[in-house]
Amino acid sequence: RGFCVFIKDFGFFAHVFARGRTMLFKLLLPFAFGYFLSFLYRVVNVAIAPDLVQEFGLDANQMGLISSAYLLTFALCQLPLGLLLDRYESRKVSAALLLIAAMGALVFASADSALGLLIGRGLIGIGVSACLMAAFTAYANLLPSEKLPLVNGLQLMAGGLGVVSASTPVQWFLTWGDWRLLFQILGVASVVASVLVYSLVPKYTTHSNGQNLKLQLVELWQVIKSPSFCQMAPLSVATQGVFGAFVGLWSGYWLRDYLSLSDSEAAQIILTMALAMTAGFVVLGWLAASLYRFGVSSYMVSVSGMLIYILSQWVIINEWSEWHHLWWGLSGFFGTSGVLMYAYLSQSVPKSIVGRVNTSLNLCVFVVAFACQWGLGIVINLWPVDALGIYPQTAYATAWMWALGLQIMALIWCLYHAILGKLR
Repeated sequence: RGFCVFIKDFGFFAHVFARGRTMLFKLLLPFAFGYFLSFLYRVVNVAIAPDLVQEFGLDANQMGLISSAYLLTFALCQLPLGLLLDRYESRKVSAALLLIAAMGALVFASADSALGLLIGRGLIGIGVSACLMAAFTAYANLLPSEKLPLVNGLQLMAGGLGVVSASTPVQWFLTWGDWRLLFQILGVASVVASVLVYSLVPKYTTHSNGQNLKLQLVELWQVIKSPSFCQMAPLSVATQGVFGAFVGLWSGYWLRDYLSLSDSEAAQIILTMALAMTAGFVVLGWLAASLYRFGVSSYMVSVSGMLIYILSQWVIINEWSEWHHLWWGLSGFFGTSGVLMYAYLSQSVPKSIVGRVNTSLNLCVFVVAFACQWGLGIVINLWPVDALGIYPQTAYATAWMWALGLQIMALIWCLYHAILGKLR
């Protein structure tokens, strides 16, 4: 039966490809290109961090804050973004914001101080804040509902390809160009993405419900304090937040400073993790959809995957294995498991608040990712650097153990409430 489901999904993808002009090129590819850029922006600091540290004399605290500025502004945009997507077409919202991302890239490229870098990263976070939610909204309005899981998975896969591009390809680019040129190119690419989204994505009619920001904040609090959200969201938020912090910056520091790998060796391992992450988005989403037909909830798939992700981090931190590609690959693949909680929470609440639940979870994820990315820098910065400007291994191990402890506490919370619910 599962094989039949796979054939059915593959058939739909073939159908989408066959209808290239009306479906693939006019809907999926413009949004996917924007989301590809959003993830590339998000994680590119892994590759350029050494150059920024050398040029601006940044410490771990400053580097963490600059990188996480993207996450903070991204998170702050989620609530007003929901209002905008209710009132205007996704293509208009996403196209307008992508121009802000282009401006942010140019500000970052021309920065002559840490403040300039911070402002640029913040503008980029605002500019790409709609790349995923705008796409999901457009797909929901323009495609049959039964096809959304696969198309959404393809959209997420585009983000994974952005992570792939931020590893070895960016490292190769930096051998003949510099980070300023890279961000100038990304700024131009953002303008291109804006034009493609606005001109190619089909129009649709919006149905505004007249909701205002004050009412949305009240409903956000109601969603967050609901039993389903309180039980299941913390684990998803913790794992996604830590995963985002490491994918976006600290994985490169760990590989280069803690393991003493060269830039090219670190880039190869990050490439492995990125490829595994790309596969995880699609494979785990398809697996959860297939097992759901046999009575296995996406909650079980998600929690199982997050447990493996936590175990893979424990192996990496304690250096129990020298098979770095394997364990970093596993962490990349199962680090995406928390995304499945969106689907389960959507199935656990009334349809009238599904959108608010997803937006609330997304907001919490990015707030925690911001806190983790900056917080890890604060912890690492408690130790002095050596003559080469490198922090000791103890600094990195302590920071990651702190992050791991956060996830373990969330896991215990989730399992406790699950067992308690069954006993009742």
